Amino acid sequence: MPKTSILDNWKETWNSPFKKRRMIIGAIILVIVVFVLPIFFGYIEKRNGVLLNDWLLSRIPAHNVSGLIFAIIWGLVAFIFIRAIFNPSIYITYSWTLIFVITARFICITLVPLDPPTGFIPLTDPFTSVFYGNVVVTKDLFFSGHTAILTLIVLCFEKKTDKLIAFTGLIAVAFLLMVQHIHYTIDIVAAPVIVYAIYHLTQYFLNKGNAQQQSQPQKEALAEAYAVSE
Repeated sequence: MPKTSILDNWKETWNSPFKKRRMIIGAIILVIVVFVLPIFFGYIEKRNGVLLNDWLLSRIPAHNVSGLIFAIIWGLVAFIFIRAIFNPSIYITYSWTLIFVITARFICITLVPLDPPTGFIPLTDPFTSVFYGNVVVTKDLFFSGHTAILTLIVLCFEKKTDKLIAFTGLIAVAFLLMVQHIHYTIDIVAAPVIVYAIYHLTQYFLNKGNAQQQSQPQKEALAEAYAVSE
């Protein structure tokens, strides 16, 4: 059976009204989020939070490992982007789950105000500074956005080898975040659990919408046949 080309995959996706709408609406929402993030982060940086007594974190000496964190995260982001080029469904799932993950982070960070851990070392990342408004953000803690993004990448990959590579990166970044004292232990542990739940809820709604679209022509055909028989 001949393999379909990248162009064929995108044509098929674009010819599906449901998938086309999801791609366009998802892209628009993510652009809006880019402009909202600096405002939100500016708000949380002005408020007082709680300093947690983290038993595990207090036993890990703080070191600046921004370079390693940066390399792993953006390397895996580039990897999932390449896979999405070949499979547009990955992009749709990733983008919509990301929208709900960001929404969940907004809610959680608002409801759980925390001050950065003792020994906190700011993460140096020239790319995310665009979203953070070129300021050092220290209080976007519960739950960890870095861990959340990598968990989402693991879930969106389809090949076992890809998932294994991403999972290895996830474990490495989770440890490095602790080393740099960027997050509390609870921030990092909670992120995969929350993202896992959001991912499956998103999959359910996307699959439900796709099934409804596929069944629509059959309903129209039955209605037309019924009208003719009358």
